[in-house]
Amino acid sequence: MRMMDCPISVALGLAWLACPVVVQAQTDQMLRVDRGEIEVAFASPPSQALKDLIMKRLTTSAEAVTAYYGQYPVTHLEIDVRFHPGHGVNSGKAFGWNGARIAVSVGEASTASDFANDWVTTHEMVHLAFPAVDERHHWIQEGQAVYIEPVARARIGELTAEKVWGDMVDAMPQGLPKEGDRGLDYTHTWGRTYWGGAIFCLLADVEMRKRTYNQKGLEHALRAILSSGGTIESEWSLERAIEIGDRAVGVPVLHELHEQMKATPVNVDLNTLWQKLGVERHNGETRFDDTAPLAAIRRAITKPVREGPGGV
Repeated sequence: MRMMDCPISVALGLAWLACPVVVQAQTDQMLRVDRGEIEVAFASPPSQALKDLIMKRLTTSAEAVTAYYGQYPVTHLEIDVRFHPGHGVNSGKAFGWNGARIAVSVGEASTASDFANDWVTTHEMVHLAFPAVDERHHWIQEGQAVYIEPVARARIGELTAEKVWGDMVDAMPQGLPKEGDRGLDYTHTWGRTYWGGAIFCLLADVEMRKRTYNQKGLEHALRAILSSGGTIESEWSLERAIEIGDRAVGVPVLHELHEQMKATPVNVDLNTLWQKLGVERHNGETRFDDTAPLAAIRRAITKPVREGPGGV
């Protein structure tokens, strides 16, 4: 089943809300992106002001995903928008059968600041860029979306590096194994699926860059998978995706990490990793140590490719 869930979170994942039900669209809007188009269908006609904010948010999310992957993942996407009382985008779901589709729920009273804080639309668009794999590997799909969403937004200047790394320091411990853990492939808790998968992606990104002298990272592996047809509309084995990704980077990092973490509760020393990357977190503030041994890798991961959304 090619479907990715994204329950609402507070501070990236502390509370759940049911994902939206797809309903019959009443109003349509078309958005041109990179190599294709996004068709946006509204469950009920929003105000012009709200519609403009929604379309701006979707455009920014599409730009972030395009910047990360070097292309938009699919040539045609349908986005179904329903509305709920209140503010913000509070749930989403991505589908891959009968074409790529995303469903999101938007607050009727949402303002520009609500959309500026939205991560759901980018998270769901990241799901478009990886094939459906066996259910026991759901962690790789959700982990990628959790990890890539803020990195992609940093690449277009929407988020600061301080925001991205600070949130990682605060939230990634949720992905560490707990008592009874049997590894990523066999432990399907929320924390291990979302944040355990994100830890895997961070480790892969850092290790790839270490072995290639910071010339290639996780995005190069994922771009190769995408270019080989690995979108949400396809079904692959995880082994096939790993083989293509590792070949593109030139080092077998994905294979090695999967072998280490798939059936073993690897307790990653995140504090040491932050120190090596030069990330210091004190009283809610993030500072960088550019003399740290992996500081150049940290900078490369979140380095903006332009000044901000809509900029050059």
